[in-house]
Formats: sequence, C-alpha cells, structure tokens
Amino acid sequence: MSRYLVTAVLGLAAAAMPLPAGADTLRDALLAAWQNSPTLEAERDSAAIAGERINQARANRRPTVDLFGSYVYESIDSDRPFAFNLGDRPVASTQLEARLPVYTGGRLDAGVRQARAGAMAANAQLDSTGQRLLLDTVTAYVDIIRDREVISIRENSIDLLRGQLTESQDRFDVGDVTRTDVALSEARLEGGRAQLAAAQARLEGSLANYAQLTGLEAGLMTPVPSAPDLPDTFDEALAIALESNPDLQAAQHAERAAREAVDVAKGALRPEVSIIGQAGLQEYHTEGWTDTSMSAGAQARIPLYSGGAKTSMLQESKLALSRARTQIAQFQRIIRTQTAQAWYGHEAAEQSVAASRRQVDAAEIAYEGAREELSVGVRTTLDVLQQEQQLLEARLALATAERDRYVAAHQLLAAMGQLTPARLGLSVRE
Repeated sequence: MSRYLVTAVLGLAAAAMPLPAGADTLRDALLAAWQNSPTLEAERDSAAIAGERINQARANRRPTVDLFGSYVYESIDSDRPFAFNLGDRPVASTQLEARLPVYTGGRLDAGVRQARAGAMAANAQLDSTGQRLLLDTVTAYVDIIRDREVISIRENSIDLLRGQLTESQDRFDVGDVTRTDVALSEARLEGGRAQLAAAQARLEGSLANYAQLTGLEAGLMTPVPSAPDLPDTFDEALAIALESNPDLQAAQHAERAAREAVDVAKGALRPEVSIIGQAGLQEYHTEGWTDTSMSAGAQARIPLYSGGAKTSMLQESKLALSRARTQIAQFQRIIRTQTAQAWYGHEAAEQSVAASRRQVDAAEIAYEGAREELSVGVRTTLDVLQQEQQLLEARLALATAERDRYVAAHQLLAAMGQLTPARLGLSVRE
C-alpha cells in the first residue's frame, strides 16, 4: 500500500456519532447484525413453526380421548293410551370416547416424514438467511471504508487542483502560460468537486445500508481482518458448494417433503381402521334414574366418492414434486454460477490489487516528474493535469480492487455454505 493510502486509511472516520454505539470493528458489526436482524428472527420463528409441525404429525398417530357433556331440559307428552316417561325433567349426560388409528393407508407415517423434511428445509433456509445477512454486513462495512477512502483521495486531489489553479493563474499573470492553461485547471477543479459530491452521496447510501443491517450508525471503522482461507482450486470450491450450500439443501429437503406429500395424498384414497371405546352416563334428575353404557370395537372407513377432490389433491402433490425436482436443478445451476463468479472475481481482484499498487507507485513518480518539468518549461499544464488524473485513477482503482477482493472471498464462502458465525469466529445463537 502506498504512503498516500496508509495516510488515507489512518485518516478515515468522520466524526459521526453512533446511534446506540458505533461499531468500530467488523466483528462488532457482524454481531450487531446477527442480534438485531428482524429478518433472521422471522426465519427462526419459521423454523420453530416447522418443528412444531413434526409434533402435530406425530400426534395424529396417537390415541385421542374426548369428553362430551350436556345438560338439557326436556318436556315429553303423548296421546297414546299407554305412554311412559312423560312430563318435564332435566337430563344430564356425559360420554367419554377414545379413538386409536390402526391403519390409515400409510398417510400418517408419510405425514410425519413430510413434516421432518419440511423442518429440515426450514432450518436450511434459516442458515441461508444468516449467511446472506453476514455477507451483506461484510459488504456494507467494506463499502463504507472504500467510500471514505475515495472521498479522502478526491479531497486530496481537489487540494492539489486548487493549488495548481493558483499556480497557473500566477504564471499567467507573468506571461509564462496562456489563458487556456488556466481554464484547463479550472475545469479539472470543478470536475473534481462534482466527483467528490457523487462520492459523498454514495457514502451516505452505504451508511444507510449499514444502519439498516446492524441497527448502528457507523463510527470510526478499523481495517478489516484477513479473509478466511479459501480452497486451493475451483473444482474443490464447487464440490463443497454443491454439497453444503444451504439454498440447495433447502431445495433437496423440500423435494423430500413433496415426495412424502404424494404418499399422504395416496393414503387419503385408502381405507382407514380405528379402534374405538365409549363410555356414557345419563341422569334424569326428577326421577333419580341413571343410565350407563359402555362399548368398544373397530371402525372402518372406506372412501368411495369425494367428488374428485382427493384425486385432484393427489395430482396436485405429484405436480408439486415435479416442481421441487426442477428447483433442485435450478439451484444447482445458480450455485455453479455463483461459485464461478466469486472464484474468478476473487482471482481478478487479487491481480487488480497487485497491478494497481504498481500503477500507483509509477503514477506518483510520473506526476512528481511532470510537476518538476513544468517548473522548467519542459511540460505543459495539460501534461501535469493528465498525470494527476492518472494518479487519481490509480488510487481509486486500488481502493476498489481491495474492496472487491475482500467481498469476493466472502461471496465464495457464502456460495460454499461456509460463511457461518463459527467460521467468522462469532459466538452467537444460531
């Protein structure tokens, strides 16, 4: 890193006051995002809901016991010659019923397996959401560092251009340069001011994004730590991604859930057998009579006609299974693309960082040389402005390349399904 960039990094940090407390390290930012994200909390609730569906599916295979009770007032009259139990009286009754499913055509067992697969899909989706949150936070953090560095570079450039304009005007006053040289210096200075305003606007956007992700206002930010180690080859990275990417895992679990849904729909077309036990008690309060009853047996239900509803549900479940399988293939393509983009983007950024550093060193020498040659009349003002512009572009390219390299490394980890709190050294509730 050049002396200029070292100075720029040390001089970052504006006097922004934190909202609750400014996150001054990447670790602080990641912890704040993980703890404050409503999106992640919603996904945790979704995973918990999916877990409860397993309990519900298991409960369908267990006995159910219901207690029924009633208290009525009845009035019975008759014109028969001989009639009994006539008159007005209150009647209280209660009945206890127990039911145990014995055979359901495999519907209930398939329902349990479907719920388990759904819960695993929800957990994988939770992992995916968490990794996206961490990647977005890393990106937001380094975006602010880059944007502040760009502003610092442009501010320094404006200082140079302002001094150069003053120098051009002084030399014009003594006849060493023409009005054109002064106009060129003025135009370059105004252009630099416009670019500084654009850089400041971009920083405001990055600050807003950072606050949205972490719930904090950015304060003084320390340099980021080294990126985690990456695989040695692209093929190794791709193999890990196709094995561990949480989006693909969620799609695979969803396909298993859809497969079990087909068995659930098939089971609804088959007979069901249950064991039933009943016990009842009925009291006639005015007469003091009590009737009791008990029964036990098996009950079978054979679906004969449902208006085509159950057949349609089976067809729907088969179509859903086909869609789930298609989504797996789609996610595999997406993951291959994401892994390739991140891998080769990181390689390109690595080369760009090295080249930009060499370019900055060369441009600094060329700029200083052009200024010295201008003072002895060998170079023109336009030559110096061009060298200054090349130096500016080199410094900006280096700042951008360092940001891109760091983001691409974390994008690759996310594609591989390894951008986890544990991999980043965070002790959090997952």
